[in-house]
Amino acid sequence: MALAILARRRAAEAVLRRPLAPGAAVSAWRASYAAAAAAGEESDVVVVGGGPGGYVAAIKAAQLGLKTTCIEKRGALGGTCLNVGCIPSKALLHSSHMYHEAKSSFAHHGVKISNLEVDLPAMMAQKDKAVSGLTKGIEGLFKKNKVTYVKGFGKLASPSEVSVDLNDGGSTVVKGKNIIIATGSDVKSLPGITIDEKKIVSSTGALCLSEIPKKLVVIGAGYIGLEMGSVWNRLGSEVTVVEFAPDIVPSMDGEVRKQFQRMLEKQKMKFMLKTKVVGVDSSGDGVKLTLEPAAGGDQAVIEADIVLVSAGRIPYTAGIGLESIGVETDKGGRILVDKRFMTNVKGVYAIGDAIPGPMLAHKAEEDGVACVEFIAGKEGHVDYDMVPGVVYTHPEVASVGKTEEQVKALGIPYRVGKFPLLANSRAKAIDDADGLVKVVAEKETDKILGVHIMAPGAGEIIHEAVLALQYGASSEDVARTCHAHPTVSEALKEACLQTFAKAIHI
Repeated sequence: MALAILARRRAAEAVLRRPLAPGAAVSAWRASYAAAAAAGEESDVVVVGGGPGGYVAAIKAAQLGLKTTCIEKRGALGGTCLNVGCIPSKALLHSSHMYHEAKSSFAHHGVKISNLEVDLPAMMAQKDKAVSGLTKGIEGLFKKNKVTYVKGFGKLASPSEVSVDLNDGGSTVVKGKNIIIATGSDVKSLPGITIDEKKIVSSTGALCLSEIPKKLVVIGAGYIGLEMGSVWNRLGSEVTVVEFAPDIVPSMDGEVRKQFQRMLEKQKMKFMLKTKVVGVDSSGDGVKLTLEPAAGGDQAVIEADIVLVSAGRIPYTAGIGLESIGVETDKGGRILVDKRFMTNVKGVYAIGDAIPGPMLAHKAEEDGVACVEFIAGKEGHVDYDMVPGVVYTHPEVASVGKTEEQVKALGIPYRVGKFPLLANSRAKAIDDADGLVKVVAEKETDKILGVHIMAPGAGEIIHEAVLALQYGASSEDVARTCHAHPTVSEALKEACLQTFAKAIHI
């Protein structure tokens, strides 16, 4: 036993290319031990990337009895989503909403507060605590499911080998019968704009500002830009959103989008649509942006303390060895895969943001599960038409399926049912009745084709609609399903009633 332990220790030291001192940190020892173990045996599955797609794939593979190794360069599991994306942004969205409610709504409900102020360091600490707890939780799940965790930057060396530059120094090679690329995505930059994460920030920088900017300009009116703009708007920033396209969130149903923009404007967010940024000057204390109409015309200059670049995301697939083994990508850098998530190279798979499809954490998780099910000889399936999307502003906007514009373009005869939250008893009772539910259904069969919700908690309500679409339900099916009263969810029932017959409460 002692000799076996000594052998493993020496293997770890060789991986690190330096001896481990008797008092070396436990974390460093564990990392080196894991790297040595991974280097010593071939895994059934090696996952490159520990984000939502990668870590879920690793856990599922282990649950299916496959020897699994996960390589993650960040040194903290959860990827962009958990560390600098979905989770910290939702923490700040919730905290800022609480402050905004206390400032603008509490008195109306009979709750009076004096000397209300924002403690930004405390708010950031709460966000960081949530992130830390969740990342450690995933490490615990890895241990529970016996997933080997290697901390370092992985690069494909062959269809069955990944070369890893370890975070603690040195390198190793991890061998696997099947390799899953789950490297996620990165911030999309814009020509002529250098992100320094100080005055010109990405969503990552916008999550950790040290003070509330007086003026914030957001370049890009997509999900991320509107969410982060909402955070700082609630905390007191004057927020202006600059968007090249004629509309905000172009993937959203047109009617819902218009109401959504009006709501954001009501919250004092400003929009400059059909506008492009042609110049940036950050040499002074703030940032000066030179703008002009998207179609060309007179230029204008606006100033900001902070500029958030939120022009979307791109696949993180460069520099990971794809070319060396011949993995094919499209012009946008997305890895091309078949229905089983396999690339053109046998034994090499890809999932999540690295491949075509919605760049969403929950889509990546479904990809990961389906991919390892295929590897294990089972069947897996992900229907991208059934992936819900949520904008976590207030009110939230959630949707699944097709928009009315998409159905019309396909030439499908359809019916639309709408129900305003102003007629929903729960929404009125809590004094939060801005929004609507919209249902689009096939005219002949009444099959639901799309559901779009703008309401408090829309991100929770939407899953009833996802399930309905998944099982091919009609609007009548949902309308005849008993919903608890009083709930905001009743608005979906009423919208379905309005689709196939007539709503009760309007």
